Amino acid sequence: REAGWEKAQPELKSSAQIGDLGGPGGDRTAGLTPAPRCCLHNCSVGQTLPSAQSRPPPCPLPGTPNLLLALGCGQLNDWVVPRACSCSVFSWFAGLALLLPPPTLAALASSWLQEDCPGLHVTALVTGAAPSQAALWAKSPGVLAGRPFFDAIFAQLGCQVSWLLPEGSKLVPVTKVAEVRGPAHRLLLGERVALNTLARCSGIASAAAEAVRVARGTGWTGHVAGTRKTTPGFRLVEKYGLLVGGAAPHRYDLGGLVMVKDNHVVAAGDVEQAVRGARRAADFALKVEVECSSLQEAVRAARAGADLVLLDNFQPEVRLGRGPGGTGEGKGPGGLSPAPRCVLQELHPTAAALKAQFPSLVVEASGGVTLGNLPQFCGPHVDVISLGMLTQAAPALDFSLKLFAEGTTPVPHARRS
Repeated sequence: REAGWEKAQPELKSSAQIGDLGGPGGDRTAGLTPAPRCCLHNCSVGQTLPSAQSRPPPCPLPGTPNLLLALGCGQLNDWVVPRACSCSVFSWFAGLALLLPPPTLAALASSWLQEDCPGLHVTALVTGAAPSQAALWAKSPGVLAGRPFFDAIFAQLGCQVSWLLPEGSKLVPVTKVAEVRGPAHRLLLGERVALNTLARCSGIASAAAEAVRVARGTGWTGHVAGTRKTTPGFRLVEKYGLLVGGAAPHRYDLGGLVMVKDNHVVAAGDVEQAVRGARRAADFALKVEVECSSLQEAVRAARAGADLVLLDNFQPEVRLGRGPGGTGEGKGPGGLSPAPRCVLQELHPTAAALKAQFPSLVVEASGGVTLGNLPQFCGPHVDVISLGMLTQAAPALDFSLKLFAEGTTPVPHARRS
């Protein structure tokens, strides 16, 4: 509150355009250029959200839960927007860049450039150092994410980037996204590194936005999250992409949350000893989450003091089988086929049983979750669904950087689907 943030309640609109821009149709006040708008967001300042059971579905764009989880706070129920904003989607995206320390950005950009050109930049003799300009084009649909990293790369090279679209924008190919100006040899030195970073970050943001859209379509109000399954050396970019896409990044590293997994339990001896050790390590500053493979193990973890339980690889839906053998080939009484039997519906009954005993326990579901089966994991007693595929399998978006002469702006072809 001292930093100028207050609670607000986002209202989900019927239109599902992520990051729709204001453009000519936006509101104009006193002849000013229309501010960007989002047809998903209708923020009003000063409201407090109701409980998780009664509140409306949150906006599938980033909100406080994501920021708080990124910072290790673990408070899952409040959304906030800047006090000065009535609809803060793009100001929120701009604010996400504040999470990225400038020295870290500079160090990452420098390491990426050095990896690509550790020795002589031979083609610099081909291009020369004449002042030049290049246009950045988006050639595939998705969500724009990664502007701070793109900026940092070209800042290392003494080039200037002018953005035409804000972070989080919906991209419709072919769209001109930015212009970059600087010496020709430096523009081309940064080209591939900057495109790789932007394409990867935007791909993750696009996958995250789609996952949130799918989950919200079921009426579920929990949190879609990423995991720690990230590319070594590229975690900051990927976690940032999750935020822009509207997903929670989950813990950033081993110090962001004490997660007791199956191997920790084996090493400690049992669940209770593992949780007690975790609680001593966490003290008051961190929450403790325990990966569980059964209801009994989850109950033991909760009783020992776990704040969260991770139900890993639980079945999300009812499956029907045939008789003891499961083949359906035998005959029952009177020559009839045996009646279908119900294989235990693990995830949702387990989550319900845990909530009945431990109402404040946070239940996370993970393991085998994809965009296709995500709706099956959404349930009233599941608080978080984490998907490793958001960072492991998200396809990169297609961008290109094209030099152009003053007065000409050639448009590249869109990627063929």
